[in-house]
Amino acid sequence: MPSIALAFDFPFLSQSNDEASTAPKTTVESEPNNSWTSTAQEIILHALSQTGVKYKYGGINPDSGFDCSGFVRYVFQEAANLTLPHGANAMSQVGQKINEKELEPGDLVFFNTMKSVYSHVGIYVGNNRFIHAPSAGSSISVSDMNDNYWSKRFTGARRVDAKELASTDLNQSAK
Repeated sequence: MPSIALAFDFPFLSQSNDEASTAPKTTVESEPNNSWTSTAQEIILHALSQTGVKYKYGGINPDSGFDCSGFVRYVFQEAANLTLPHGANAMSQVGQKINEKELEPGDLVFFNTMKSVYSHVGIYVGNNRFIHAPSAGSSISVSDMNDNYWSKRFTGARRVDAKELASTDLNQSAK
């Protein structure tokens, strides 16, 4: 398979001039946020690097293809060393529930595409866009959440907490 080089310019992944000119936060305040911002950037960049990989029901890797949750799980594992559960519905139980207006890059976004509240999942990239494995016959791509199809089906969002996942993994391995 030929190697493909991709170049992306996503200004929403970096500070705006307004943000850069504000007074700096104290180290204590900015440390967790900077850490997650860096992790979120890694997640987004890794997700974008999978653009064009074909959809495959039950798919969990770029060689064979991805379904929506396989894609999200793969990206979080590879880019952030975070293990998410299998399936969109199970992922909808992880992390903190957030309002659509609070979305930040790296958040999970959920949609009802198969008469199930959490039947589809993607990764929010900013500017009302998310990256996902849409459906059979398609490939990993970025979609606009304001598109009529997606806006009608949006069912919620979650912010993944690495500490919560770590304690969940420890609790499951202790069983």
